[in-house]
Amino acid sequence: MSQTLQATYAAKRKARRFAVQGIYEWQMSHNPVHEIEARTRVENAMHKVDLSYYHELLTEVVANHEALDALLIPVLDREVSALDGVELATLRLGAYELKEHLEIPYRVVLDEAIELAKHFGGADSHKYINGVLDRLATTLRAAEKQQSN
Repeated sequence: MSQTLQATYAAKRKARRFAVQGIYEWQMSHNPVHEIEARTRVENAMHKVDLSYYHELLTEVVANHEALDALLIPVLDREVSALDGVELATLRLGAYELKEHLEIPYRVVLDEAIELAKHFGGADSHKYINGVLDRLATTLRAAEKQQSN
């Protein structure tokens, strides 16, 4: 992998980390997204973050959370309201990437969500995140998933 590609990958990974934190904050506080984003940019070293991807993830996941929840509901084993806040933020972000970023292989979306859950979530939340997003990929990425099996 070239250094440029590695840097791009790392910048997107950092964007996801900040986005899931912002989504979580929005879920808990309902503060305006632009305020969450502005504060995050001021309080953190963001020079190695893909800022446009961070902005997209944060604003689009929050703006479309009801549609994303509707995608998740059929593959959940509990009510959305019963999910841990970190799990919900991570699942919403993963569902958004599965639906809107077809250029990112579904396995990469799952791997990134698992890493977010390991970093921010409870002890075994990564297993739950993996299972839910894998089931969601069966519908959103059926052809891609079938090819990889």
